[in-house]
Amino acid sequence: MSSVDPGAPDTSAPSPEPALSRRMFGGLAGAGAAAAVGGLGALGTLAGAPSAAAGTPAPGERPFRAAPDRHSRRPNILFILGDDLGWADLSSYGAPEIRTPHLDRLARQGVRFTQAYSGSATCSPTRFSLYTGRYPGRTEGGLAEPIADRSVGLEPGHPTLASLLRDAGYATALIGKWHCGYLPDHSPTKSGWETFFGNLGGALEYYSKLGLAGEYDLYEGDAEYQDLRYYTRILTERAVDLVTAAGRRAGEGRATGGRPAADRPWLLNLNFTTPHWPWIADGDTAQSAEIVRRIKAGEPGALQHRDGGSLAKYREMVEDLDRSVGEVLAALKRSGQEENTLVFFASDNGGERWSYNWPLSGNKASLQEGGIRVPTIVRWPSRLDAGQVSHEPVFTPDWTATLLEIAGARPDRAHPLDGTSLAGYLLRGERLAERDLFWRVRGERALRRGDWKYYRGKKGTDQLFHLTDDPREQADKAAVEPRLLARLKAAWEAVDDTLLAYPEG
Repeated sequence: MSSVDPGAPDTSAPSPEPALSRRMFGGLAGAGAAAAVGGLGALGTLAGAPSAAAGTPAPGERPFRAAPDRHSRRPNILFILGDDLGWADLSSYGAPEIRTPHLDRLARQGVRFTQAYSGSATCSPTRFSLYTGRYPGRTEGGLAEPIADRSVGLEPGHPTLASLLRDAGYATALIGKWHCGYLPDHSPTKSGWETFFGNLGGALEYYSKLGLAGEYDLYEGDAEYQDLRYYTRILTERAVDLVTAAGRRAGEGRATGGRPAADRPWLLNLNFTTPHWPWIADGDTAQSAEIVRRIKAGEPGALQHRDGGSLAKYREMVEDLDRSVGEVLAALKRSGQEENTLVFFASDNGGERWSYNWPLSGNKASLQEGGIRVPTIVRWPSRLDAGQVSHEPVFTPDWTATLLEIAGARPDRAHPLDGTSLAGYLLRGERLAERDLFWRVRGERALRRGDWKYYRGKKGTDQLFHLTDDPREQADKAAVEPRLLARLKAAWEAVDDTLLAYPEG
């Protein structure tokens, strides 16, 4: 059942010409950057932004409640991911030092989720779970944790969020980090995104664009694109240009009677690499040159920058991410599309070495809460009231199912989704039925059911935690709740039996 207003204008028919072609997208480079910076004045800054520890409402927040009497056309979708951003790295989630006024404002304008999870504990498996709406272990590429070579990727024949929305009439674009396989066999343009600008691999040096193997890794479509400016600036500029162009075309369409080709809704996956290592902020050209020297000298692990970074540098990078998101949101507002654009912000997994995760235990790569619980914000002014907080447990594949329903797109029956659509909960006030959230990585397993979490770490011990009482996962209830532990373990193993086995080695 679609969640959009059945009486709204029909935009479901695919247009004969993409509204945001690669040619048009490329030709706009640089056009919107200055305007985006100027727009920040209208957006403003938030001195003394409210903070909230895990599960604690911020001042002015109220428990989530749907507004089922509202109606809208199918929304544009702006889906923003930070990279390795920790659970409490935003000031609206409790960061004591980092200030994120633009993301805090986004939270105040929409719904902040306190128990939202990534689909996995590292970069590419979570992206597989978002793009396919399925557990990473259902596809060969999703077994890599994360993808580190050219042997696997997201197969072009597999339906994706982008391909399903494209077939339902959406223009589709991905800007930023892909990390689901390399050319020539895999890329966003082979998996449903009509426009791509970004990097294919899991990390790159922010100025030189050198990747893990020392390769140059910045592409427009499937062709290398040369730009040696700071990467976050480039991605922000491109996103501003695309949003501005979409608004202009929508305005032209309305002025001429709403031609479908001009007023086509859009999906933009905006995948920043910030604050992923290496620990280089805008302006750190000397540090960049040193890392490039080490990469070109063949030093193993030079890009990981394990001897670099600091709390101060990490704060600088996160606050730069916040400013960048603010620029894009300002462009969205100027373009006249803010009211009917669903904006989603989250991290692709838990934080890394400099992140602030309190009170959670664990970090990226672990299925403890700190490795998979992530800050998550959703804003859709035409359908969702502002200033709300939700404590419902949700995870990445749920958002795939949700966006497909909201957009009126049908999942592929041959590739059933593992996520549950939240559209009924968010838009119609329906109760979200209790279900299991499942995770698997090499050497670890986890399953959440209601307040309870079954967890087995690399030591091989089955543990049971009551997350509402013990979000830090320190009070193991396995001995006092053996029957519950057995049920959750059996439920995990039943799902695991349906997944591909990890390759040996």
